[in-house]
Amino acid sequence: MKKYSLRNPVTQNVDEALKPYHPLVRSMLYARGIGDVESSERFLSPDYVLHLHDPYLLKDMKKVVDRILKAINEDEKIGIYSDYDADGIPGAVVLHDFFKKINFNNFVNYIPLRNEEGFGLNNDAVTSLHTEGVKLIITIDCGITDVEQVDLANSFGIDVIITDHHIPGKKLPKAFAIINPKQKGCEYPEKMLCGAGVIFKVVQALILEIRNLKLEIATTIPVGWEKWLLDMVGLATLSDMVPLEGENRVFSFYGLKVLQKSPRVGLQKLFSLLKINQQTATEDDIAFMITPRINAASRMGIPRDAFSLMSTTDEVEAGVLAQHLNNKNDERKGVVGSMVKEIKKKIADRDETMKHVLVFGNPEWKPSLLGLVANSFSDEHNRPVFFWGREGSNGSAIIKGSCRAGGDTDVVSLMEKVKDVFVDYGGHKGAGGFSVMQENIHTLEDRLNEAFLELAREHSTAEALATTATLLDKKLSLNEVSWDTYRLIEGFAPFGLANPKPLFLFENIKISNVKLFGKEQNHLELKFKNSKNSDVTAIAFFSTPDKFTVPLGVGDNINLVATLEKSQFRNFPELRLRIVDIF
Repeated sequence: MKKYSLRNPVTQNVDEALKPYHPLVRSMLYARGIGDVESSERFLSPDYVLHLHDPYLLKDMKKVVDRILKAINEDEKIGIYSDYDADGIPGAVVLHDFFKKINFNNFVNYIPLRNEEGFGLNNDAVTSLHTEGVKLIITIDCGITDVEQVDLANSFGIDVIITDHHIPGKKLPKAFAIINPKQKGCEYPEKMLCGAGVIFKVVQALILEIRNLKLEIATTIPVGWEKWLLDMVGLATLSDMVPLEGENRVFSFYGLKVLQKSPRVGLQKLFSLLKINQQTATEDDIAFMITPRINAASRMGIPRDAFSLMSTTDEVEAGVLAQHLNNKNDERKGVVGSMVKEIKKKIADRDETMKHVLVFGNPEWKPSLLGLVANSFSDEHNRPVFFWGREGSNGSAIIKGSCRAGGDTDVVSLMEKVKDVFVDYGGHKGAGGFSVMQENIHTLEDRLNEAFLELAREHSTAEALATTATLLDKKLSLNEVSWDTYRLIEGFAPFGLANPKPLFLFENIKISNVKLFGKEQNHLELKFKNSKNSDVTAIAFFSTPDKFTVPLGVGDNINLVATLEKSQFRNFPELRLRIVDIF
């Protein structure tokens, strides 16, 4: 069972400093490390002009702007080479839209096939762009470790501008220029931009220089036009799990506002198809509905379909593509569902006690889907999981996979303990990817479990390593489930990494009604009565009473962990609780 503890109360000096705010707002600000009015205002009221940094603070920016303007002026062919996910694709749309706006059309968008070409630049793609006559390649959300591929481009006489946000390797590619806030010598204050955020800074810098030089193309760019690109920057920022603070707070805040009124026909068709009211779309609608369909394009087929959906101006094409991506996502769900079923059977078939680290695989599984499968198992079993498959049907000797932490284990530290097993590995504390030679796959589980116990000894016990308490923001009564409370919380949206939805504890509350809803009766609704005898509703999707460790019958008293949310079902606003846990 998960452990919970209440956050420490606001310290007296911070409470005094934040006196202008409601006590709930004070505690939420304090939980985010904010302790003064100036920082609070910056967070609660982001300002597009005041709170974005000068793009020229990014190392190499002047060099990049001059080179791109030279290519535009001399009509050199430009290749935009972006990653295939819900960061790289919106980033590619940002640069595509800028070039179209200034009537520069001598460019091509290249998005590699996830399952065939893999991540980053590849030699075949560089050769193909050279054959097409490309003189300048601009990468988006990739390239920072592609030393060999940049050398190949240089040998063809192609200049490469890398724009990326991933951590640089020990050796940097010999690119014409690199824009990456994480590179050495870059003084840019915001280190955690996503890939689309980085390319947006390049577009900002280009527009500033075009206006400064009074170039003729300046007349094509109305003042403030670039703000319309924030729908793509916001989409990527919300999709790519970057911390929603600092400049990312501005991008997510304004990005969501632009998404709600974006004129992109592709977005409009997708919202309509998914029955999302565009004008009231939330970060959850983006992360759980839009993002998976963009990613489905690369996981299940051709990533360019997602790019075309976001960049097209043709309503008919937009409608066809929206339906196509929705179908691909349904297909993806089916494949993931069968993989989950297979793993559950394998777990059930094991006689021995559950191991500390779970390793399962099948040569038929698509590696691109394994992260999605791993997410559910790491949460359910509260331990690290490593799932593997094989790309293509060429009988490759290299196995690829994804891992997720579950509990408090650092999966990168775990992999470092047995690095001799891997061909390659990487990621961060909670999630990662790996590749391994086929002959080593059979020993992987034993080696990882040995490494887990070794890590556990270093952290005193396996239990301490695998379990951590989830922090709850505050105890609330059912009477406090009100629109006034919701409005205070709403001021912190959009929520995401480093700005999580606040979790509230409702202690010893009596259930007044229990029901299952949905076509398959697979969603749970509980009702409670507040002191005024009014209903308070709590729901959990894809959940039934047997998922919880305590009885859920009418009259039973429970402890509930939940968030507050506004439902817009059938355009009727309803305040309710979203169940996180019951004990």
